[in-house]
Amino acid sequence: MPDGSRLVLVVGASGVGKDSVLDGARAVFRADPRLVFVQRVITRPAGSGGENHIAATPGEFEALRRSQAFSIHWPANGLAYGLPRRMDDDLAHGRVVIANVSRQVLDDARRRYPGLTVCEVITSTDTLRARLTARGRESPSEIEARLARVGAPTVGRDVVTIANDGDLADAVAAFARLIAQLLPLSGKPAA
Repeated sequence: MPDGSRLVLVVGASGVGKDSVLDGARAVFRADPRLVFVQRVITRPAGSGGENHIAATPGEFEALRRSQAFSIHWPANGLAYGLPRRMDDDLAHGRVVIANVSRQVLDDARRRYPGLTVCEVITSTDTLRARLTARGRESPSEIEARLARVGAPTVGRDVVTIANDGDLADAVAAFARLIAQLLPLSGKPAA
């Protein structure tokens, strides 16, 4: 990756508030051309709640995957997710690129994108249970099964942890500080 470019991969269990932290940071940096927040392609209908994504049918997604339209892609919870290849162009132009991914892609991403930063958003089990319950997408038994799958924290020298148990503004501010440290010094990305 060129000097100044940096890939930031955001991970964390469903319900920890990754989308809320990302949305808050997106608002903070909305006018900064040095920064790109990747919009994911997901095999979930548009308007079905959650993040603003590019909807694709399973067949459309598979066609995109076969045509190598994704830099990174993975299956999770019965859906397919992909990061459009144009993120590599943004990195090549010296931008900081931020994307929400599954932990399952980290080993491959670390090989392909040296110098990446992994930001893990975490919360307590009680807070996570309350958020998943309030979201209303899963039954109590499905929520407990999801909580059992949360697993150990992500490890590595490239991992920064952001706690999102309290005020969302605190987690957004911590993430914004991380991003600010990674931004190139010039006001414009390298051409």
